[in-house]
Order: sequence, then structure tokens, then C-alpha cells
Amino acid sequence: MAISVMPTSKTRVGRPPAAAVSAVGLRKSYGDKTVLDGIDLRIPTGTVFALLGPNGAGKTTTVQILSTLVTADGGQAQVAGHDLATSPQAVRAAIGVTGQFSAVDGLITGEENMLLMADLHHLSRQEGRRVAAELLERFDLTDAASKPASTYSGGMKRRLDIAMTLVGSPRIIFLDEPTTGLDPRSRHTMWGIIRALVTDGVTVFLTTQYLEEADELADRIAVLNNGKIAAEGTADELKRLVPGGHVRLRFTDPAAYRSAALALAGAAADDEALALQIPSDGSQRDLRGVLDRLDAAGVEADELTVHTPDLDDVFFALTGPARVPVQPKEAVR
Repeated sequence: MAISVMPTSKTRVGRPPAAAVSAVGLRKSYGDKTVLDGIDLRIPTGTVFALLGPNGAGKTTTVQILSTLVTADGGQAQVAGHDLATSPQAVRAAIGVTGQFSAVDGLITGEENMLLMADLHHLSRQEGRRVAAELLERFDLTDAASKPASTYSGGMKRRLDIAMTLVGSPRIIFLDEPTTGLDPRSRHTMWGIIRALVTDGVTVFLTTQYLEEADELADRIAVLNNGKIAAEGTADELKRLVPGGHVRLRFTDPAAYRSAALALAGAAADDEALALQIPSDGSQRDLRGVLDRLDAAGVEADELTVHTPDLDDVFFALTGPARVPVQPKEAVR
């Protein structure tokens, strides 16, 4: 059963943002292989949504369905307010897609790739040149614009790929593993591009194999496993679902250490290091509870660190071969 983390009270203030993408019960099979087994999605406008999952989990299939490249076997979905089944052309007019494999034609120049996209979007010759020049400058490709795209580095090709996607000014962009194979510097450059898109009001649907990428960029993250959404929430909310978080207190005064150990019954004690370890979900409420108990005992720690599971822990817990059962905590409904 999927674990869904409800938004905090802060995110519920006022009317919720309109959904750029919504889906209910999406299903897709290839022969006897069920790829999507009834998934639900709701992605607010102007946000980054990351879909994580192991290879073969159905991430690319989800992108292909929502971008009208393949047809779902069941369920309903709307993209940019248009129904996938009844208005696929309207959906295509509102979106841009950058797939796992570059759509750049290496035999022509970067500028010619851009102008080709402008022609496909039926822009006038003058407008096409203007848009191409603006996007090449925005993506720092002006100096290379007259060179064959086959001479571009991997990072440059990926930037050109996204620039081509933006020729039609889409308000929703699907990025299917956009940084796979890029070096760390190029990956960070791509992150800056994605952030800038969202600042401009674009909604980004991101699939990625890099958990750090989802942690860095996404407003909300869903983990897809065996055709179902195993969990969904913000990065911090998902991390709190996995056991293993704790607060570590260290003392220099043995007397203070002993007093704290009495006040925090059940804490794991390290007498040699004068340190205590208390299980914690990393939330502000949980941390305040620990500090309140120390205050009541008149004890102050010399060092306090909070350790929470990272997205790697979440990913392995939800998708690993020996899947760790994740029990929702009080904050989860």
C-alpha cells in the first residue's frame, strides 16, 4: 500500500495550487508484464516533481503516457487542464519532452537544430531566429551555435536538447533522466537550468536515478516500485518514514552526562565518549521534546547532532529485494 505524507499546515493555507498534471488509476501492461498498476498523481503548477524507482519500475512509461507517446490501458489523466484521452493535441501543445536519449541531430549545427524546432512549431522565419538566438544565449551555447552538434560535449548536447524543448514555450516539461552520464559540473549546471525554469513558472516532471538530484530539486517526490507508488512526500517527509534517525548528545562533564542519561531513559549510552543516542524522526517536535527533558533536569549538552536517513535509505527500504516494511508515523495519514 502506498504511503502518502500529507502536506503540513503551512502548505494547506489558502487554496491549493492548480494541478499541472493529475492522474487517477493509471494502468499499463505489455503482454503479461504489468508496468503501471493503478498509480495516482497530482503535481501543482510551478513545482518540480521527481519520480524515483529502480530500472524497469515504469518511470519512462509514466512519462510516455502523460506526454501522449503511448496510451494507458486504464485510468484517467489531465495535463495542463486537458484530458489525455479526448484532447491529446491540446496536451502536446502545452508540453515539452526531453527523453533519456538526446534528440539533437549531430550532423547539423546547434543553431540549425534550434531553427528546425522553430519550423516544427510553425514559427515565422524571423520569430524562429529570434527565439533560437535567445535560447542559445540563455543556455550559454552562442559561441558554439555555428559548430556541428556532434562536436559538443555531453553537457552541451543536453543543454541544447532542453533549449530545443523550450522553443514552443511549454508550461510543463517532462525531463526523463536528463543528467544521466553527465559529469558533476555539468549536472550542477543542469540543476541551475531546472531551477530557473521553475522560477519562470514552468512545471517540471523529473525522473532520475540520482537520489541527490531529487533531494536537491524536487518539491515532492514519489517512489515507484512494482508498478505502484510506494511512497510520496517531500524529501524530508520521506526520510522520516525510514527508521534509524536519532539525536546524539555529547558531554564533557561526566556528572552532566549521568544526569542526562537519567533524564533520557532508554537512550543508548556510550560511557567512553560521554555520549547519548536517542531515537528520533528528526522533526522539530521530536527534537523539542528531547531539549525540554534536558531543561527539566537542568542539563545542557556540549554538542547536539541530528542524524536522519537520506534518500538512499528511503529508496532501498521501499524498493530493495528484501524490502523493509515502512510504517507511517503520527504525521502520516
